[in-house]
Amino acid sequence: MNITILGGGGFLGQKLAARLAADGALGGTPVSSLTLFDLHAPPVPKAAFPIHTLGGDVAALPDAAIPAGTDVVFHLAAVVSAAAEADYDLGRRVNVRGTDAVIDACRKLAKPPRVVFTSSIASFSGGQTAILGDQARQLPANSYGAQKAAAELFLLDATRRGFLDAVCLRLPTVIVRPGRPNKAASSFFSSIVREPLLGLATDLPVADDFKVWVSSPRSALGWLMHAATMDTAALGLDRSINPPGISVTVGAIVAALDQVRQGASTLINRAPDPAIEAIVAGWPAGFETDRARGLGFAPNEDLVTLVRSFVADDLEATRAERG
Repeated sequence: MNITILGGGGFLGQKLAARLAADGALGGTPVSSLTLFDLHAPPVPKAAFPIHTLGGDVAALPDAAIPAGTDVVFHLAAVVSAAAEADYDLGRRVNVRGTDAVIDACRKLAKPPRVVFTSSIASFSGGQTAILGDQARQLPANSYGAQKAAAELFLLDATRRGFLDAVCLRLPTVIVRPGRPNKAASSFFSSIVREPLLGLATDLPVADDFKVWVSSPRSALGWLMHAATMDTAALGLDRSINPPGISVTVGAIVAALDQVRQGASTLINRAPDPAIEAIVAGWPAGFETDRARGLGFAPNEDLVTLVRSFVADDLEATRAERG
């Protein structure tokens, strides 16, 4: 199996590459080669198969990013929420025109590849009182969400026309992210766990009763790999899936942090930020995920396990990276 990861230098892209390198297979099929593409050439994990890396603009995707014989494309490349809201042109270029470029590259292949696309709950609105069903309509209240929803439709149509075989995962807010805070509006959901565990102070821009739909990196990785190998016949025309995350309050995240490391939450400063809240407050508080579960997507773990997983998987590497 020949695989490409677009956005291979990002958080999930690196985790996915490392997992494929360690396993040597995807869904029981041996990996023959892996291509990693990002704005800058991603790091290369050790593997028993060839790994090719390259950097560039996803909207001007080089042929080598999705070479002949590619079986699976993980399309993770994106400009994140707050950055897409702040720079409309950049968001459209990467999130919309980048997806156009992916479709055009797939059209050149002799065999239509499976394309696993990371969409987002930001493509919905409804706010703190909304628990959306599988058939809920996307009404994005921010540019990032609109761009993700548009990309889903392009991929749906490309699948219908036989250019590729898409599965679009509307990922929850993924926490806890390793490394440094990024420009995503949702970055603070990770920071309020990660920074205190590093012994660092951090700001909380929303109230403790604020609700958010989240998943762990472990669950997100499992969903991506399942989407790459599942039987898509059951999807029909609807290629978009709401994976089974969990709906939690910020206060519950803080409590889980203290359960893992007593007193860590004293490093969290309540610092309301209307600009950040205006973006994240429009996202739904939860989803009904019967369709995803019926398609074999595993449920997310509980919050305490989620925090402990970060400690086990990423805390020390993050500490070393941060110096």
